[in-house]
Amino acid sequence: MPASGVTEREARQIAQLFADLVADGAALGWVDPPDDAEIAVLLTELAPAVGSNDARAAIARTFTDDTAGRIVGFAYWTRYTRATHRPHVDLEKLAVARGARGCGIGTTLMNALIASAHDLNVEVITLDLRGDNTSAIRLYQKLGFERYGLLPDFVAVGDKRCDKHFYSLDLRR
Repeated sequence: MPASGVTEREARQIAQLFADLVADGAALGWVDPPDDAEIAVLLTELAPAVGSNDARAAIARTFTDDTAGRIVGFAYWTRYTRATHRPHVDLEKLAVARGARGCGIGTTLMNALIASAHDLNVEVITLDLRGDNTSAIRLYQKLGFERYGLLPDFVAVGDKRCDKHFYSLDLRR
């Protein structure tokens, strides 16, 4: 069952987006591509958090004659659950279809999430990512995120090891 506000078709498209990207080696937190059921659980858990202002999601769609409304981007943040961290949120995922990259979709999704965090009086947005994800690092830096930490060779993908970078955007400024 998809999350409130997301149709079955959209849930399948989001699952396919993640699966395609992970199969191509994208740094999204999975080693193997997630299946429809796993993404359905993610969306089902995300829905009440959005309803209680503890999460926000953004979706990007194409609008051409042959692919009207096809999802090409999905991103979301969640609020920290620890009481001392409640003013802050963590960017969980930002995914843009390979064929849609370079069109500003990642920037648009991030700007929507940053604006929603600002509207909800979030103080700091955090995120972490693999060090080999250089296009994402450039995007986050362009948006004003600053690196505050690094764990060398922390992420294991088979025999490959990557650094884990930690970034934050302080919205109190």
